[in-house]
Amino acid sequence: MVKRYSSRNEKLDEAFLNKKLVKAKNYDRIAGYFCSSILEVAGESIEAVSGTVRVVCNSGLSKEDVTVACHAQKMKQEWCAYEPEEKYTSDKSVERLVRLHRLLVSGKLEVRVIPDEVYGLMHGKAGVITYDDGSKTSFIGSINETKSAFSLNYEMVWEDDSPDAVAWVQSEFDFFWNNPYAVNLCDFVVEDIDRISKRRIVPLHDWREHATDEISAAAVEEPVFRKEFGLWEHQKYFVELAFREHQTKDGARFLLADQVGLGKTIQLAMSAKLMALYGDAPILIVVPKTLVFQWQDEMKSLLDMPSAVWTGNGWQDETGYFYPESGLRSILRCPRRVGIVSQGLVARRTESAKLLLQGRYECVILDEAHRARRRNPSKDADKHKADPNFLLQFINEISTKTKSLLLATATPVQVNTIEAFDLINSLSIPNLKVMGNQYSEWHRHPQTMLDMVCGKENPPQSEAAMWDIMRNPFPQRDSSGRISRLRNDLDIGDDEFVLSPETYTDARRATQNKIRTLYFTDEFVRNYNPYIRHIVRRTREYLENTINEKTGEPYLKKIEVVLYGETDQDALPLEGYLRQAYEKAQEFCSLLSQRVKAGGFMSTLILKRIGSTILAGEATAKKMLAWTDEGKQILAEEFDTFFEDDEEDEEAYSEVKQLTPEETELLRELVRMLTLNRDKDPKYEKVLSILTEGVRDDRTPWKDKGCIIFSQYFDSARHLAESLSTDIPETIIGLYAGGDKSGYFENGVFHKLLKDDIKAQVKERKIKILVGTDAASEGLNLQTLSTLINLDLPWNPTRLEQRKGRIQRIGQMSDSVSIYNLRYKDSVEDKVHKVLSQRLNDIYDMFGQIPDTLEDVWIDVATNNIEQAMERINSMPHQNPFTIKYETIPPETEDWDKCAEVLDKREKMSQLLRGW
Repeated sequence: MVKRYSSRNEKLDEAFLNKKLVKAKNYDRIAGYFCSSILEVAGESIEAVSGTVRVVCNSGLSKEDVTVACHAQKMKQEWCAYEPEEKYTSDKSVERLVRLHRLLVSGKLEVRVIPDEVYGLMHGKAGVITYDDGSKTSFIGSINETKSAFSLNYEMVWEDDSPDAVAWVQSEFDFFWNNPYAVNLCDFVVEDIDRISKRRIVPLHDWREHATDEISAAAVEEPVFRKEFGLWEHQKYFVELAFREHQTKDGARFLLADQVGLGKTIQLAMSAKLMALYGDAPILIVVPKTLVFQWQDEMKSLLDMPSAVWTGNGWQDETGYFYPESGLRSILRCPRRVGIVSQGLVARRTESAKLLLQGRYECVILDEAHRARRRNPSKDADKHKADPNFLLQFINEISTKTKSLLLATATPVQVNTIEAFDLINSLSIPNLKVMGNQYSEWHRHPQTMLDMVCGKENPPQSEAAMWDIMRNPFPQRDSSGRISRLRNDLDIGDDEFVLSPETYTDARRATQNKIRTLYFTDEFVRNYNPYIRHIVRRTREYLENTINEKTGEPYLKKIEVVLYGETDQDALPLEGYLRQAYEKAQEFCSLLSQRVKAGGFMSTLILKRIGSTILAGEATAKKMLAWTDEGKQILAEEFDTFFEDDEEDEEAYSEVKQLTPEETELLRELVRMLTLNRDKDPKYEKVLSILTEGVRDDRTPWKDKGCIIFSQYFDSARHLAESLSTDIPETIIGLYAGGDKSGYFENGVFHKLLKDDIKAQVKERKIKILVGTDAASEGLNLQTLSTLINLDLPWNPTRLEQRKGRIQRIGQMSDSVSIYNLRYKDSVEDKVHKVLSQRLNDIYDMFGQIPDTLEDVWIDVATNNIEQAMERINSMPHQNPFTIKYETIPPETEDWDKCAEVLDKREKMSQLLRGW
């Protein structure tokens, strides 16, 4: 029988749904959009169904999300974007959530989601109801499975219980329910429904009193949890460690030395936010100039955290609003709780840096802390009062003005292990818990103690020497309880770190035995030293290969790296016109490096630029020609477009005022050769081949896998993107660069686009080929891309690790990523590769990142100073003293995702918007 229902005549929830579900055994339903449908589906009548309720609805998932099994993360993001925590706050809505969660976990309600790009939006609404006696009815109409649809909207329903109608609707439902693209509702959504049903807003002042036990209340609803992948165990561990230490009298004093790609920035930023909410003093963050706005963007996008950047002429907040300088003390009037300044401000010892030393801070953070170092680490290694550079001087001084101090670098040791002492020493000023007082053995004999830590020397065996090492500083209480029990036995307070010689001699014999066991049997110097206690270091390999007992999975998903371009077979031949041009450039380099102080850098640069693209080499040669009187106007207006901002390049250019006639003639010949052959670039042809044909052992085109192509130089990147757009028609080629030069090419036409929009389009897989300068090498998440091509190799080898970290990172969708390093045989890159090959793996294995000091090797090799290059390489330490602590299972952390207590958003924002 056919029955027709209209909300114009009757309430459909009463006249149709509730009535029809009486004595129902099963209910199959094609609904609408999954967020709203799910939240409204748990009515009392549905709960009364004796069997199973199955709902299939659509969402913004893509086919690829399902294919590569990353639908759970995308479903989570879609769910959180709906902001259910803001929509369901009344008692009735909370009751509905409780009922919904009960139905989902009991298995009575099953939900599957299908991408809307497969069949479009599900405007067709229908259902089949099966009763206890086996009879069935079906319906179709405009109605969604929502409260408003059944009780408020104008809707129509057409019921038909004939076998043909029931079979037809059932076949439609079964088609979607069993579709290969249909996926089950993810666990996060189910758990979040439960969390929101229990959600309670905590006032900021109450949280401050109990923050030790409720850290996650300040974090659970941050964008990093709701929109991204959340924090992994190793990240939460550091945040909890730093924040709990911050709450003690002496604050947090740590050096975060995680390997590249493990998320140091988010760990530091989250720690800073907790401290800013907990205390009332400012937060100062000191980072390299190139990272100041990256920090600001990441804090805003991941933590909803306002901040201001000092530009040199005033403060600029997270909205882009500029507060112009108004007097000498403007730098001390930051309009936000968190202020970010560049290391250059400090390294140049400016007046503004001196003013910063007058402030008092809740926490100071120094990123890339290895740049704070003594000037001659090899010559004065055992001097604790060495000659510090300005950055190290600044950190030593500001250490006395801040409660907590957090340093971060993947390479705490660049040349000599004494550099680790310098950083830990900064943490210890004036904090006795880090390294004791000035009379401690750790301060008086830093290199000797480091040699003991590294195992190069044996610790002294006398009890007097033993106690001198242990008592100053005596360790804090520990999670294992051994130090805690000793502190109890010795009856010393938690804030006592420097003990007297008599503390040991006056102790009971049993306590003395425990102390001797800790020193001799348990190797106190290696396992409880100040470095182990205050350097937090984790490696990708360890996290990937260690199982988390709580989840049964590794602490970090393993992502294999397949590397191409490392063999002579893979190197591109340097032949014909290009070899001739390269030889002309080498001849020019030789002349210039003999005459000009910065000639080594400058002359090597032109070889690097030719090795990037012919266009880049041509542009550099023309710019150098502009040093001559007759060439000053050549392409003057073009240079700003060609070059990314590079202070080192510009500084080196400024040293060369005039070229000799011989140098000028060489450059003219070089420009002529490159100009004539601009359209025959071997590197471009290789990139095009990889993108469209794959590589020798895998013929899957990299454009299908998603690829980012890196170049150091903007002109190379733009030219490459434009050419690819022409040769791979109908494909969007993204361009990610510094300043406002980002956008995309389509069919050879450039369209300007904000960097945030580019990131969003990569995330949504609308852009699958992205060309980037090194502006894209830090802080950019590209988990939807699984291949990378290095068009050129950078001055600083560390950048290769940073580039790789864009795709080999937390949340990568694929189990492996492929990287192709392009270089010309017998070029500078090729020679450096051969010189480094023997030691590079050893250095990488030690530090997880190549020390910055190795960038000088490029200049040595380019100027044929191979002997000096080898000296630099061989001066790198052969032993890493800082891995011991993390060869054990990481401590368990709170389950932040499930925290039902949350801080009031308005109070949080009000606190963070307070100026200094």
